[in-house]
Amino acid sequence: MVKIVIPVADKEANNLSAHFGRAPYFAWFQMEDGEAVDSGVTPNDSSHFGGRGLPPERMMAMGADVVISSGMGQRAIQMFQSSTVAVLQARSQDVAQSIEDFVEGRLAELTEGCLHAHEH
Repeated sequence: MVKIVIPVADKEANNLSAHFGRAPYFAWFQMEDGEAVDSGVTPNDSSHFGGRGLPPERMMAMGADVVISSGMGQRAIQMFQSSTVAVLQARSQDVAQSIEDFVEGRLAELTEGCLHAHEH
């Protein structure tokens, strides 16, 4: 089994968040044999929203094996890499399409962080 966590813009988990660390929610999918056998959405309760821990720490605490995002900062990528969580770059803002792309092996590893002046 593989647990995928995706930063999402809406509680319905339809769309990826454009800003990784400031995503209001994290959607998670427990995958087995290419199928989601369980899923859910949890609020981003990291320090960016007045809680504790950084977004990567919160996702790792959720048991993430894989994170799918459209982009993120280099520090977040390094945090995931040091804990052996795979970071994959979404090809679409649609969550269902991103899961399908994962199952079909169409997602590339995200290795370079965003250089924007804000956090993803």
